[in-house]
Amino acid sequence: MICVSIQNKEFSEIQALLPSLEMAEIRLDRCALSDEEIEQLFSQSDVPLIATCRLSEEPGAPEILERAIKAGAKYVDLEMEAPAAIGRRIRQACQEWGTVLIRSYHNFDFTPPLSVLESTVERAKSFGAEIVKVAVMAASESDWGVVSALYNSAEPGSLVAFCMGEAGKQSRLQALAKGSPFTYACLTEEEATAPGQWTWSSLREALYGDFRFVKASALPMPSSKSFAQRAIVAAALAHGVSHLNGYSPCGDNESAISVAKALGARVNINGNELEIEGIGASGGTLKMAELHTGESGLLTRLMVPLLSVLSAGPVRVTGEKTLLGRPLTGAHDIMAAYGVRLYPESNKIVKGQNTENKAVNKDVTEARKSDCYLPLSVSGPIIPGRADVSGKGGSQLISGLLAALPLAGGKSVLYVHEPKSIPYLFITVDVLKKFGIRIGSEMEGGDDFLETQDWALCTGLNFRIKGPQAYQAASFAIEADWSGAAPFLVAGAVFGDIEVTGLDTASLQADISIMDILMEAGASMSQLEDGSLHVMRAPLSPFKADLNNCPDLFPIVAVLAAFCPGESELLGVERLRHKETDRAAAIVEMLEAMGVTVEVDEDLMTITGMGLSQRLASGNLLKGGKFRSHGDHRMVMALKVASLGASSPVEIDDVDCVAKSFPQFNEMFSVILSEARRA
Repeated sequence: MICVSIQNKEFSEIQALLPSLEMAEIRLDRCALSDEEIEQLFSQSDVPLIATCRLSEEPGAPEILERAIKAGAKYVDLEMEAPAAIGRRIRQACQEWGTVLIRSYHNFDFTPPLSVLESTVERAKSFGAEIVKVAVMAASESDWGVVSALYNSAEPGSLVAFCMGEAGKQSRLQALAKGSPFTYACLTEEEATAPGQWTWSSLREALYGDFRFVKASALPMPSSKSFAQRAIVAAALAHGVSHLNGYSPCGDNESAISVAKALGARVNINGNELEIEGIGASGGTLKMAELHTGESGLLTRLMVPLLSVLSAGPVRVTGEKTLLGRPLTGAHDIMAAYGVRLYPESNKIVKGQNTENKAVNKDVTEARKSDCYLPLSVSGPIIPGRADVSGKGGSQLISGLLAALPLAGGKSVLYVHEPKSIPYLFITVDVLKKFGIRIGSEMEGGDDFLETQDWALCTGLNFRIKGPQAYQAASFAIEADWSGAAPFLVAGAVFGDIEVTGLDTASLQADISIMDILMEAGASMSQLEDGSLHVMRAPLSPFKADLNNCPDLFPIVAVLAAFCPGESELLGVERLRHKETDRAAAIVEMLEAMGVTVEVDEDLMTITGMGLSQRLASGNLLKGGKFRSHGDHRMVMALKVASLGASSPVEIDDVDCVAKSFPQFNEMFSVILSEARRA
């Protein structure tokens, strides 16, 4: 990125300049700003700002830097010559307020030997520097060879090293190719803060050329299908008429409406409002022979337990497309714990395979019985009681039990060990509560969980369910979808400036974790007064993320990692094996074809990324070409965002499968492309 050094400007001038820049260094020793103006400047800017105040030019520099840190400066730059006491003071303030500490070394006379520079870098790191800045005067272009050698042993994104003077001018651009997170420029030649500085416009042209950055405001997010499907099913079971606002259609939601109608509910769609007259469900009163759940894994897993309590006889459950090849992992054992039997059809072959070999047919049939694929028959009745089930295979079938057990004739206790996708279980509890269903819950874990309340550290869940209960009609708004928003938020963080609307930042949705991931990666993110979420480019860093509770984020987070310099670690690979495709294999296939180094070791995926500026400066943009979506809507979204950083077009074999969750995605993505512009 290009950081523009600003000096000798008044507050109003700086405010007017910032929206046109991607990053700025505010020379507080050379800009006459009041305490209030400093606080306002650093607290309100979405543009990443470096607060700099040289001790040699401003005796009150420590207090000024502390004020900027507390106001929200993303970076603070303290020269190496600062007394140790001041260094400790600023370092402590940075740690307390989450500001990145830069320790800078300047030599305006010459370029010291490499050994001296290496020693300086190590000393800066011992002083607490997260980024070390080295700027030395070049007598000739060969001095850059000395300075550039520092990058050979530097952690990605931790060093900003270049040469000053006319002989070192080109090094400011070359530093980006070596891995510097940003480089410095000036507004005009007359306003240069050091010899040999490029102007913002000339450096921008040299680095970005015709590369286009996305910019979009007020992108409306669709309703969460996780909330919508649960609410539609609950409304179909309820006594009375429910009104669900904020509904947006997609393949899975429309399948849920079809299921509601098949149960006997009446559904009217009025714009973005659903009016559902429920059937007043109770145990054993439903008579139906078959139910089709479309391509929705969630809908299938909700309905299997519900059918076992609602129907007086066996019900055949069918689906379509990729769902037929996806196992209902652990379904036999989980349902058997409450007396329910599942009968997969023995004459179907796994994932559409066909063979004349009877021995192979037998083996495949046994595999289907073990893994439990659709079509299958569900035979109840469900028997209330106490059971201990594994959550290792996911949360969806357990959500179905939470919806079904309240309709049974007695009390139940459902204990879940090794729980995964925990937020989705609490979405189920929250939606059921709106329809009058009461479920008690307790989370278990070790001392680390008790201290942090981090869902990833939870080892067990205990649900207490009274029965029989009755669903009652409800009226409320369906939340907007964090899963659908994630690709646009990542696009803004890597490739520009994007604002999305309609999201609830207090949501229970698991994919709200994208906010934490982006902030850990260093993205600039803020919530506007109208509740919109604004994300824009900033120097990014490698990160670690446990995605076991939010596997739908994995493809787009993998793309984010490809643009974070260094190694990012993503946990949760095993959760991806039985999505719409083997999503882990699809992600590896995508990244390797694009030239990104990726390794998988059991549940861990490690991605070696490179910042966008480094990719541009070194000619290492992602590779384009023809790619398979594998019929997976999440892979299409990830590929579309990755295409923004590719050197040639990315062609995807099936983009229409996004209709499963977000039919408007391709159109909305076209909008941000149409508004893309040169830097």
